[in-house]
Amino acid sequence: MKSICHRLLIKASAETVYNALTLEEGLSAWWTPETKAEPETGSIARFAFGPDYFKEMKITNLEPFNKVEWLCVKGYEEWIGTTLTFELQPNERGTVLFLHHDGWKAYTNEFAGCSYDWALFLRSLRLLCETGKGVPYPDQG
Repeated sequence: MKSICHRLLIKASAETVYNALTLEEGLSAWWTPETKAEPETGSIARFAFGPDYFKEMKITNLEPFNKVEWLCVKGYEEWIGTTLTFELQPNERGTVLFLHHDGWKAYTNEFAGCSYDWALFLRSLRLLCETGKGVPYPDQG
């Protein structure tokens, strides 16, 4: 199986980053405004990208200020069954975020595009946490 992995420093507390990854208003502000999510293990978060496409993630693990894990249950075929793990580590300058998007069957065009998109959206997450304003879809272009 193939994995997408990104690491970045966010100059904000682990609590701020965790809330942006778990609360509907946080997710809406950095990924897509069309988000429906509750910070509850076992719940399904829905992320729409325009009228014709959405992803659904089952929230499989929440460790406050430390880790968030999702399982993709609906979306592009290549996404289904993949897992996303956001790990947070305190740092003297803020929080280090590790993203692992695991379970890809092959290196494909979708894999490559997804890796690029995660880089853009993680920048949006960092901007939200550091400045209060992210760059969610569709402005992320």
